[in-house]
Amino acid sequence: MVEGLITLFFNLALPLLLLVVGFLVGTIVERRHLRRIRAREAELRDVLAFALRRIPEDLEVSAPNFVAGSAVISVDYFKRFAASLRGLIGGRLGAYESLFERARREAMVRMKEEARRLGADIVLNVKLETTRIQAGGRNATISVEALAYGTAYRRGEGDGQIH
Repeated sequence: MVEGLITLFFNLALPLLLLVVGFLVGTIVERRHLRRIRAREAELRDVLAFALRRIPEDLEVSAPNFVAGSAVISVDYFKRFAASLRGLIGGRLGAYESLFERARREAMVRMKEEARRLGADIVLNVKLETTRIQAGGRNATISVEALAYGTAYRRGEGDGQIH
């Protein structure tokens, strides 16, 4: 009887417990990370980033530097489980969408932080790349990477606006 309960616990209760803990911890970690990202984005509001390929003619800039920011965010146990269930029936993978959003925003913040360290206040020709990292031969995504990069400049003394 005791062996049957132990087997039942390990077969049903433990995976369920892991799902609940994964959901709770994952939600807390994700919310904290998003709060930190929002705070850092607000601090970097003065460092502008654009996908423009060329410097506008009426914008005086100096000191070009390549800047980049990269972020790798892992998938928690609950999101992986939810995505595998959604994969059976198809549709949007909301769990992974938030993962990619966090990775993209973190990469942009890191790129802007590097630009600021170099004395720049504008980044042009910004590009974003994303990659998912898979586990071995399986198709399960275990983490995503986002890379943001561009050319950072310091705007000229007389020009504070982009026209």
